[in-house]
Amino acid sequence: MRLDKDKILSILLVMPSILAVMIFVYGFILWSGRVSLSQWKGLLPNYEWAGLQNYINLFNDPRFHIDVRNTFIFTVLFVFGSLILGLMLAVMLDQGLRGESFFRTVFLFPMAISYIVTGVVWRWLMNPAQGERMSGFNILFERLGLDFLINQWHTTPGWGIAFIAVPAIWQMSGYVMALYLGGLRSIPEPLREAARVDGATELKIYFHVILPLLRPITLSAMIILGHISLKVFDLIVAIAGKQVALDVPAVYMWQTTFDGYFFNRGASIGILLLLSVAVLVIPYLRYSLRSEAEL
Repeated sequence: MRLDKDKILSILLVMPSILAVMIFVYGFILWSGRVSLSQWKGLLPNYEWAGLQNYINLFNDPRFHIDVRNTFIFTVLFVFGSLILGLMLAVMLDQGLRGESFFRTVFLFPMAISYIVTGVVWRWLMNPAQGERMSGFNILFERLGLDFLINQWHTTPGWGIAFIAVPAIWQMSGYVMALYLGGLRSIPEPLREAARVDGATELKIYFHVILPLLRPITLSAMIILGHISLKVFDLIVAIAGKQVALDVPAVYMWQTTFDGYFFNRGASIGILLLLSVAVLVIPYLRYSLRSEAEL
């Protein structure tokens, strides 16, 4: 009887959270899905059935093609840039560097800053203006005599989105560093000693012993970073505003929904973003649950 009472109290305790998640997460997902299949244009709701026409129109939209291209470029550079830089920082700190706690704090600090603040700062650093209005990196390059490095940054035709990945890498590489550093510190020292006894150099130890053991951490970091890159919005808006050349699905969704009042198209973009995130997250969750079950 006591056990049943504890179970009931436990269920009642978590019930408000369960109801909130069901309503404000899954309920709104279902509602957005319904809107994406409707003809709702304008401020007044219109749930007249449109089927998949909104999705068909979206895939035929040249602007959405630009969004997909920009997202791909940003994701590849952001994910691999953060992984490589984070791993390098973790390996450096793993060498018993003096003042490690200070450097660890410095590397992690950018993660505590919002993307809006990061965007405002990097908008000045990557100011493409020339002449008297030159500032940020360009004026630094000019005074150092490195004029060949002066460029248009995010206003570069075709590849401006690539420079948007730079501040994102700066912000998240510290987080990746913390993940890798925890993994490096969990590797038993006898494994390294055994490799040294067999004649392996430090470089070979990292490539053939340590990095294979860090694969689960690399997978987790890739999922997290990929999830962030697919939803990027505030960083781009803070740096460059709402430019079609730097457009991504999240920016397009905001403009088409709240500026153009095409709620059906905005909901369609939102559902596609949800599905793209699910493609990353669901296989990872299955892999994690399977690994836990095997243990």
